[in-house]
Amino acid sequence: MRYEEVIPAVFLERPNRFIARVRTDRGTMTVHVKNTGRCRELLLPGAKVYVALSGNPARKTPGDLIAVRKGDRLINMDSQAPNRAAGEALAAGLCLPGMEAAACSIRPETAWGGSRLDFYLQWPGGQGAGLAPPHGVCLPEGCGQGFLEVKGVTLEQDGGVFFPDAPTERGVKHLRELIELSRMGYPAWVLFVIQMAEVDFFAPNDATHLAFGQALRQAAAAGVGVLAYDCLVESDTLTLGKPVKVRL
Repeated sequence: MRYEEVIPAVFLERPNRFIARVRTDRGTMTVHVKNTGRCRELLLPGAKVYVALSGNPARKTPGDLIAVRKGDRLINMDSQAPNRAAGEALAAGLCLPGMEAAACSIRPETAWGGSRLDFYLQWPGGQGAGLAPPHGVCLPEGCGQGFLEVKGVTLEQDGGVFFPDAPTERGVKHLRELIELSRMGYPAWVLFVIQMAEVDFFAPNDATHLAFGQALRQAAAAGVGVLAYDCLVESDTLTLGKPVKVRL
């Protein structure tokens, strides 16, 4: 995925979780922060950051804070970017474990149960073919089907990356829905998109939200695929990279 116009800046402060003040060559700006997580280890005064300008004069803020440098690492912190990067990778032929072929249908934000899961996938093959598709969706004969939930990861410590960086009851709910889907016979996955490159492993952040870590281990035991991929990150792009070891 690519941002249209990105400029460098220096982080000054974050008055609340939605906005930040940054210094640019064009002066001091108040920009939108595209991540409501804590990000305390990233947004430090003086940190080099990147702002994607909106070009919309009706907006209250002129752009979005999308990336930050942490030492030698460039970390994308746009919470919407992981879904876009995952969708592009699936469209380019990424096969998840259990898929017999690349997806022929990629449906984002598909309602199931009491919420929406990030992706509903169909592909040529048999996995999940005998089960009912989501309401209002046609499942062609001979197509497999499954569900994918995506989580973005920005918390890095000594080469390991961890999720979440703040308690997420919504994340626990999604894992429970994936567990139920897997028990019903649907292929189901959770994909942790690590918004940086060259990390050693991914693990649940039990110290911050033990219930999420427990639910993730329960999901893996129930047959839900637990996947992690790093990303190739530039100031104006984010592309899904290679698999990362998962430690549960």
